[in-house]
Amino acid sequence: MSEYVFESLEKTLETHIPDAELKEIKRILYGKELRKIILPQTALDAALERDFDLQGYAFEAAPEQLRAPRVVRVGLIQNKIILPTDAPVLDQITALHKRVGEIVEVAAICGVNIVCLQEAWTMPFAFCTRERVPWTEFAESAEDGFTTHFCQELAKKYNMVVVSPILERDEIHGGTLWNTAVVVSNTGTVLGKSRKNHIPRVGDFSESTYYMEGNTGHRVFQTQFGKIAVNICYGRHHPLNWLMYSMHGTEIIFNPSATVGPLSEPMWSIEARNAAIANHCFTCAINRVGMEYFKNEFTSGDGKKAHHDLGHFYGSSYVAAPDGSRSPGLSRIKDGLLVAELDLNLNQQIADMWNFKMTGRYDLYAEELTKAVQHAFRPNIVKE
Repeated sequence: MSEYVFESLEKTLETHIPDAELKEIKRILYGKELRKIILPQTALDAALERDFDLQGYAFEAAPEQLRAPRVVRVGLIQNKIILPTDAPVLDQITALHKRVGEIVEVAAICGVNIVCLQEAWTMPFAFCTRERVPWTEFAESAEDGFTTHFCQELAKKYNMVVVSPILERDEIHGGTLWNTAVVVSNTGTVLGKSRKNHIPRVGDFSESTYYMEGNTGHRVFQTQFGKIAVNICYGRHHPLNWLMYSMHGTEIIFNPSATVGPLSEPMWSIEARNAAIANHCFTCAINRVGMEYFKNEFTSGDGKKAHHDLGHFYGSSYVAAPDGSRSPGLSRIKDGLLVAELDLNLNQQIADMWNFKMTGRYDLYAEELTKAVQHAFRPNIVKE
């Protein structure tokens, strides 16, 4: 079956696995069974009319005697680009604003409190091409850019926190470019920004042509709906990166990404889920979808012939919980909105059960890592 028509693992399982076995298979694959959220019919109708996948699941915690449930709804949006990559820059941005605005409207109908968009959502993922122009023209101010103003209007209109990953132009520091997530409060205020900590140098994904490793550390944003962090794309491959957001107290980590099948799909369902388990928090993995064709051929460092595209962005966005459960993924081939209702009390309940953070030997790790990064470091190997 071609990867370009293979819609999702879940649909394939439901088509071919007998019902008697399917429930047990899903338990092994996804952990405990999640309650499906009954979404408003108007939202379902809008998703059908606008041709995007809409799913909703609830992650529930046990009732407590001293704390009320802390329930928040998050929305994960994955989407294709709208116009060809050689269309005028402003036209491309405007078309994506319109498309994503339509999906955010449905998120609002579904009661979403925090919505996160995919990595560099206002543009094609052109960082593979090594070309500077016109791709650097998509860069905007994080605080005062066209896209940030658009997200501020959405946030105020829908009383919703908006996480907007963009290509940032830092005018204060010589016009430097960064891969940045802007966090807009539900009041419409720019709460802050978080820059991508880890830059890939893998085949076509050699993004340091455009920007370097971020300098904002592991910021956590206190919103009205809980503490959130943004671990952009390649940072998901680094366990310590997830850990540090957790050490700063995040309750939900969003992972807006842009990644293609042959490169990362076997890892996709594992990394964010493992991070949720290891760090006693919710994680939200978001990937763009579709094929993006570039007029000029480009080559990568893997010896392959020159080509015009990166491959198939496989979507499959999902949410994972600290108890090891996870939602099914969105479509591999369609735009989508995943609505997840999270009871944040589950974080502490699982932490109290497993004690990963309480039993973590952070003092030991810090001491040994401090030694390991020194030039004169000698591994602690015992020989006969």
